[in-house]
Amino acid sequence: MIVSISAALLFGVITVVLVRAQRVSAGSAVLVWMSGFTAAGTGLAAPVNGALTALAHYVSTIH
Repeated sequence: MIVSISAALLFGVITVVLVRAQRVSAGSAVLVWMSGFTAAGTGLAAPVNGALTALAHYVSTIH
């Protein structure tokens, strides 16, 4: 069975859990969230997507 989940959804859930556990303040979480949108609109988006794709491929090959 293959489970596919959006990276944005996964990072969103992790952020919510960290904020609820008071490991990260809400202000910091919003700042990181907004910087993600800023990075997505720059030339940095392609290398980050490539790195995440490579990481996902590597994790999927681990048995």
